Amino acid sequence: MRGTPVNLVWFKRDLRLEDHEPLAEAAADGPVLGLFIYEPELYRAGEFDPSHLIFLNQCLNDLGRALAARGGVLVLRHGEAVEVLDRLAEEVPVKALFSHAETGNMTTYQRDVRVAAWAAQRGIRWQQFRQDGVIRPLRSRDGWSARWAERMNRPALLQPERMASPRGLSGVGLLAPADLGLPPSAKPEAQRGGMNEAGAVMRSFLQERGVNYRADMSSPVEGWEGCSRLSPYLAFGCLSMRTIHQAAGRRVAELRALVRSGGPVDRRWLGSLSSFGARLRWHCHFMQKLEDEPRIEFENFSRAFDGMREEFSATLEGQERFRRWQEGTTGYPMVDACMRAVRATGWLNFRMRAMVASFAAYHLWLHWREPAVYLGRHFLDFEPGIHFSQFQMQSGTTGINTLRIYSPAKQALDQDPKGVFIRRWIPELANVPESWLSQPHLMPWEMQTRCGCFIGKDYPAPVVDHQAAVALARERFAAVRKRPGTRAEAKRVLTKHGSRKRPAKRARPLVTATLL
Repeated sequence: MRGTPVNLVWFKRDLRLEDHEPLAEAAADGPVLGLFIYEPELYRAGEFDPSHLIFLNQCLNDLGRALAARGGVLVLRHGEAVEVLDRLAEEVPVKALFSHAETGNMTTYQRDVRVAAWAAQRGIRWQQFRQDGVIRPLRSRDGWSARWAERMNRPALLQPERMASPRGLSGVGLLAPADLGLPPSAKPEAQRGGMNEAGAVMRSFLQERGVNYRADMSSPVEGWEGCSRLSPYLAFGCLSMRTIHQAAGRRVAELRALVRSGGPVDRRWLGSLSSFGARLRWHCHFMQKLEDEPRIEFENFSRAFDGMREEFSATLEGQERFRRWQEGTTGYPMVDACMRAVRATGWLNFRMRAMVASFAAYHLWLHWREPAVYLGRHFLDFEPGIHFSQFQMQSGTTGINTLRIYSPAKQALDQDPKGVFIRRWIPELANVPESWLSQPHLMPWEMQTRCGCFIGKDYPAPVVDHQAAVALARERFAAVRKRPGTRAEAKRVLTKHGSRKRPAKRARPLVTATLL
């Protein structure tokens, strides 16, 4: 077998067998060798956390076992991608290289450029396949939603039943954080990875947990169970978008059949699954933005906002604010509870993600890039296309979205009225009455004494004044909106990235600031 040419399937963020087009095509064309590379430039990046490696290894363990059960082999190597591929091509004749196209960060993009040059030099055909609704290249957003739906409704590919693979190739085995010079994972409550776990989580959501999704997804308390919790499995490719979309569609069809037959159906299901389906489209819609304009990982969507926050973010005061935001010591309990929770678990529901990003941007007046990298490191489901696009949207630098400025106190009252979430993650506030929990700095001295929590000692005073900070942010944005060229920049962004839900001619830069 060693002398027989093989089809090399390069697994990246697509760690599954089902609905895996590169694997299916390669297996149908001859012997297959699966490869995964631990790449130093990825695990040393600012967005990488040891918890990502733990999750990744759980995925690789599932994948390796599943391939072996079908006669396949997964070889694990360590090093820069081109060097690893070049060495492997010396050990076994490579007929062709198969992989999914990846909408990742600039590091993976530049890596893929190098791999393309290597494959061309070696005379090896590299076939890349789409694994989601992202289109490459996309010349216009017009008709994008219809093309997304057409792809998602195609039949999902089955797992190859059997495959032939070469034997005797060495690998490094699963590499733990210590093997790569990383500290241990500090997220004891992080989700487990792997195809098996992904399938179980999907089934539990569609059959049980998702019934109240439409309401639960805003709450940091109810969202832990009520949200799908599928985002890490999409980020690592344990499930394909198409698999989830079609499973949700089958569940909707099942529920509608029950309704027609007069069977017992909780009517919340259909609304919740409709909202979930919209989120699946939303997922690829935001990834498409980074695919179309990779610079937005580093630069503002709208160049009209260049220079607005950068100078302050670099000052000592700006860095001190950033430190307190990272550590969850801003003096705003809802923000601090979220920051502490994500560092321990790797997850937050979407509304709380939007709130902490908004707080960093408007209250603390920090440029979005450093906070985005920090949370990218701590989100187990870090997806570059969604993450950087959303961070800019929540920071107001797209130029086409309403400024969504969250009130941490209002969010605490609306989403955690009993203080369950806040007390869990901020034990120093455990004895503070509910009536003061959203704004403990307003407690009279007598109340601070009674509950044993002194503001400025046991729990910090607010890092900024809410009303003053919001007013200043609005004033600064209004000034930028009035500058010549801002509206033209907004039109450019809308034309390139707009969702097309409304006619483009009716859209304009939104100047209203919504306080949530």
